[in-house]
Amino acid sequence: MADFDVIYIGAGPGGYVSAIRAAQLGLKVAVVEGRETLGGTCLNVGCIPSKALLHATHLLHETHENFEKMGLMGTAPTVDWARMLGYKDDVIGQNTKGIEFLFKKNKITWLKGWGTIPAAGQVKVGDEVHNAKNIVIATGSEASSLSGLTVDEKTIVTSTGALTLGNIPKTMVVIGAGVIGLEMGSVYARLGTQVTVVEYLDAITPGMDAEVAKTFQRILSKQGLKFVLGAAVQGATTDKKGATVTWKLRKNDTEASLEAEVVLVATGRKPYTAGLGLEALGVEMLPRGQIKTNDHFQTNIKGIFAIGDAIVGPMLAHKAEDEGMAVAEILAGKHGHVNYGVIPGVIYTTPEVATVGKTEEQLKDAGVAYKAGKFPFMGNARAKAVFQGEGFVKILTDAATDRILGAHIIGPMAGDLIHEICVAMEFGASAQDLALTCHAHPTFSEAVREAALACGDGPIHA
Repeated sequence: MADFDVIYIGAGPGGYVSAIRAAQLGLKVAVVEGRETLGGTCLNVGCIPSKALLHATHLLHETHENFEKMGLMGTAPTVDWARMLGYKDDVIGQNTKGIEFLFKKNKITWLKGWGTIPAAGQVKVGDEVHNAKNIVIATGSEASSLSGLTVDEKTIVTSTGALTLGNIPKTMVVIGAGVIGLEMGSVYARLGTQVTVVEYLDAITPGMDAEVAKTFQRILSKQGLKFVLGAAVQGATTDKKGATVTWKLRKNDTEASLEAEVVLVATGRKPYTAGLGLEALGVEMLPRGQIKTNDHFQTNIKGIFAIGDAIVGPMLAHKAEDEGMAVAEILAGKHGHVNYGVIPGVIYTTPEVATVGKTEEQLKDAGVAYKAGKFPFMGNARAKAVFQGEGFVKILTDAATDRILGAHIIGPMAGDLIHEICVAMEFGASAQDLALTCHAHPTFSEAVREAALACGDGPIHA
């Protein structure tokens, strides 16, 4: 008999959420995790610690830029970097201990160590082999790099090293203008670091709605970030003072370089599946390193499943959680499902940026007739009161049916506002459905209603 109904390898958002759901559904569950704490990259060195630093530095920015405007007088606070990092670590600890509590509450066994799969139905941790009816690979991802760059997590760092720098650098080069690069770049820019972002493509936030990206870059530039776009990084050398990054402009092969105390490599992430023994098992892989699965998250080997960053799709914690919930339902004999068309993406800078569904560019490429309803936060009373009138809400609808196809928000609380539209899309709602729904005043969410009104006869306050 199997020791467990299901063993998960990896205790990140995908693995731990799925394990809890499976236990709630009556399965006997174990989770393999080699870190000293649960929660994976997200809770330990990713989403949660970066949000703590974003929050702290946003408040610092407010004291310097907006307190006097509100009649809050006095000396702005200075930064105690060690204490700020301590606050960040405390936030991590509270969250990871919370997951330990949930494991105990749901009678989930934590197999501490690094797991391998010697055969279908078996997981080896240390010297012990545990049997399971099913195995779910939820090993997540790791930072990817570029040739010519040697990460030491001191001078040339990934997001992990950027969260634990010994000192606040005077200068920083960020390679990559995606979510991680812009969030961490914002943190250090607010702390007084001169941040230069070098991006291979000709626009920041690749794949995002072009109008949002353009507005976002303009706002970040006003906040002090500098951008070098269309630049192919050739490499970086280090010395006692820091590092020198060299790049070529793609339009004319002009070469340039810049010195910085710290270089943050934020060129994306790649699936982390090394050491599991997948090749020996014959698990089918995809060209970019993901594990190939079917619509039920099953690999080509019976009883072995995979979710999260280890398979295709956006590398987002909440995408992994949704897949985790779905695979737990499937393993319990139910019908788990993920609607990939309604997975939001958020950048937690100030202003926040949030998106769900199709962009205008995607709809144009697909030949879809659509209508765009847009409302600026400058017309929102609440946003103006908190000095966040820049940005807008844009809702895209089918021109014939008014059904919502996508939405893009840059402005205050965008990461929360987007979910009203996600729910609407999940139910197949029209923009008119949103427009006819009463929204409390004064709230940021009124901007969503106004954008929905803009899809029809027009907004009220613009």
